[in-house]
Amino acid sequence: MGEFSALSTDLTASPPAATELHRYAEALLAHLAAKGTAPPAAPSFSDVPGYWLPPAVEALVAILAGDDPLEPLSKAAGRDQQQTALFLCLALAVSGQGSRIHASWLGTAFGELSLDHPVTHGQRSLWLAAARGAYGPAGKIFVLRKLDALAIQKHTDPAQWVQALVPGEPSVVVPPSLADFPEMAEIPELARPSVAAARLARLRGRCAEITSARQAEHDSAAPLDNSSGSRPATSWAEDEPLAVLRTLIGQGGPAGPMASLSTYLLDDLRPGADPHLAAIALHVAAPILRGVAEELEADSRLEPPATLTVPLLGHRIHLRPEGPDQASLAAAEEAILTEGVVPRGRPWAAMVLIVAGVACLIGAAFASRLLGAAAVAMMGLAGWQLWQRRKLAEADARYVAAQVSELKELAEGAVWALHAYARESETRAKQAATDAAELSRLVRRGPRAAH
Repeated sequence: MGEFSALSTDLTASPPAATELHRYAEALLAHLAAKGTAPPAAPSFSDVPGYWLPPAVEALVAILAGDDPLEPLSKAAGRDQQQTALFLCLALAVSGQGSRIHASWLGTAFGELSLDHPVTHGQRSLWLAAARGAYGPAGKIFVLRKLDALAIQKHTDPAQWVQALVPGEPSVVVPPSLADFPEMAEIPELARPSVAAARLARLRGRCAEITSARQAEHDSAAPLDNSSGSRPATSWAEDEPLAVLRTLIGQGGPAGPMASLSTYLLDDLRPGADPHLAAIALHVAAPILRGVAEELEADSRLEPPATLTVPLLGHRIHLRPEGPDQASLAAAEEAILTEGVVPRGRPWAAMVLIVAGVACLIGAAFASRLLGAAAVAMMGLAGWQLWQRRKLAEADARYVAAQVSELKELAEGAVWALHAYARESETRAKQAATDAAELSRLVRRGPRAAH
């Protein structure tokens, strides 16, 4: 679609006509958004040769009044069929009377979607209006068929869709059985089934949120297909359809950047997105999500390993169903002993003091008594040093014994945790199967369930 063809150069040749036309078109849009009807005053602008907007406005006013719009409609379509169709489709949607569009207008206004080109603002506005029910079930189905024809799921990474639906997933999931050993939850053989089951549960929850009954209640509480004319679709006030209409009549500012089809769909799936758009995007993502659900369910059913090597107190202990492997425990104990006992040489200082003290005692027998006092002091100091050395050795032994005891206790506890994990895996696999089945059911329902 040529994104909003430029105004005819004839406008510059007839500024009064352009001024009256734009003034009335602006008043028309304001009335449509506020009251769902045309202004009470009849159109007073003149036709501008070659410009599609004047007859398109006349056709819209005739439609709203219940008159025959064929003559002005044919004139406008002859000048620019696509812009005319886009203007009428969006104007009737904004007024809450989207059921009055002709079936062919939507296809003409929408044009062709492509994976290689950005979605135009006109296409996105029609997409939004159809998703919100402005054209009834047929409008939603029209957009769905446009999207289905592109087979988007064959050209995108499934991880992108999962990330869009459930962003901020934890990298590690600690199951109840491993609550006392959270570091074991990071071991790939144990982490993969737990993470898969948790991710599948989150995906199911997000899909349930999108397809919940609250969306149907929202649709019924604020109908946009307002064929009765009871009230306009005031929710359009700040949305793209009205902005596109303003651009079509030459009153809007510069158009914002356009995005790719996959960018729009991924944004529509994120938490907090418009629920109507999310329902459409979920339909597109359905084949991807079914494949992801099958893979996650298969991962959640992986049998836990019978034996496993786990890090405990910085040592790798091999665990078996009957208990920790004694060879790995012995190696760990040896490492604890090596690391926990500080190597100490001979107590040379104490030995020198003892020898010196003995010499002083011998000398005291033949000389001054002061030598005896010095001998007592030196031997006392030597004894204190030896006592300190003994205390340090006893502390090392207590530390080693405590570390070995804690290691054995942790190893035994880890074995029991693995048994609990194995029992828990059966429940996890059953829940994952339920989640996968429910997710497939939810995405199979699609947006039509919200009519």
